[in-house]
Amino acid sequence: MNHSIADMTLAEAASAIQRRDLGAEELVAACFKRIERDEPAVNAFIWHDQEAALAAARELDRQSAAAKELPPLHGIPLAHKDMFANRGKLATCGSKIRSEHRPEGRATAVARLEEAGAITIGGLNMAEFAQGPTGHNPHFGDCRNPWNAGYISGGSSSGSGAAVAARMVFGSLGSDTGGSVRIPAACCGVTGLKPTWSRVSRHGAMPLSFSMDCIGPLARTAEDCAILLQAIAGADAADATSSARSVPDYRAALNGNLRGLRIGIPRNGFAAEVDDAVQAAFEDALEVLEGRGASVCMIDLPAMDTLTACSAVVSRVELAACHAQWMRERADDYASSVSGRMYPNYAIPGALYVEALRRRASVLSEFAGPVFAKVDLLATPTIAKMIPTRAETDIESGAEGVVRRFLSPSQNTRQFSYLGLPAISIPCGFDPRGLPIGLQLAGRPFAEARLLRTADAFQRDTEWHRHAPAPTPM
Repeated sequence: MNHSIADMTLAEAASAIQRRDLGAEELVAACFKRIERDEPAVNAFIWHDQEAALAAARELDRQSAAAKELPPLHGIPLAHKDMFANRGKLATCGSKIRSEHRPEGRATAVARLEEAGAITIGGLNMAEFAQGPTGHNPHFGDCRNPWNAGYISGGSSSGSGAAVAARMVFGSLGSDTGGSVRIPAACCGVTGLKPTWSRVSRHGAMPLSFSMDCIGPLARTAEDCAILLQAIAGADAADATSSARSVPDYRAALNGNLRGLRIGIPRNGFAAEVDDAVQAAFEDALEVLEGRGASVCMIDLPAMDTLTACSAVVSRVELAACHAQWMRERADDYASSVSGRMYPNYAIPGALYVEALRRRASVLSEFAGPVFAKVDLLATPTIAKMIPTRAETDIESGAEGVVRRFLSPSQNTRQFSYLGLPAISIPCGFDPRGLPIGLQLAGRPFAEARLLRTADAFQRDTEWHRHAPAPTPM
């Protein structure tokens, strides 16, 4: 019984709670049963608290017995990338430096989920200070792909992708600065949404690149992500950069109708070499969308060289600024691969950073105006190459060259981060080794509803998101 409960989508579990067919304690118990079974193979959690989660669930069940209406996420167990402040709970940022850090405040996104009834059951594994696309972590152990533990989970929100895929939780928050929600979503076969920059408050979340960081949900379906985004989106007085733009009803937008939707396939600016299995899955996915009424065309993208150069400068300088004091005082407490990547960032001239930051608005205008006059969404493989093994991408063992040659150039995610555009990754197939393949869709600013509608329409006609892994033992 508990295993079938854990396999429900967030939307299904929330509906069962609303009907009083299930209780919060049953949901939490089902998640911890799955954690007990699969966590040794996956290592998705840095910490979890079963006793506190069950106590919170019992209290919610007590309240629901007398309540006529329940909040939308009442009793839903979630766990988040371990970088969010939450009332004295650990927030390690995947690091030695913050291994005992217990902030007293609460991140706005987490607070909004809990106010909507969700239960936070733990903190999820992540790349150290969110620096890395593979899921390696020398301090807390590597997060491993739930489909095959010998392969990467993706990063830096590695535990978020792995825990959702392994059915340990119904959803999770991650952060995305260059692909850190979308990459693990693709690697683990789940749905991951990077909202428009400013759509979700970053108050109480660890900063990496403060003008590019985004907080976004990972879950099993586009519908689940719509429910989570509904709870966390919107203005926040504690984050002056959060948008005051009204929040639409994301779930209501999921009507399955793609008639007239124009999807562009970039000819330039993204990975030129795509593995055959990835390309085949991508083309099959486009056929599904066309079957729903969308049209597909090739499109040339402007300003891509400028975008790529400016993105690298902004992210590297802002990362260096965030870590300047610790790099002066505690450099030896970083993994050598992390500190080694940061040292060169301090040599980037300030004038170059200011120029890259200043040009963002003009580059966005030069890009978005012509592109979104021709198409409504852009589509690419999330990752152009099949998922590599953990061994061949272990930077601490000298594999940084492999990561640069093999994985980093194949990510099609960073391009949208500098522009602050929303993008979503959804599962669209499996490679010959049984590992997931991701489809990425991106749109104009604040086009989350359109992205979610398109992803949901695809998932109505496919079963990729319903496949569940049986993690391989170490």
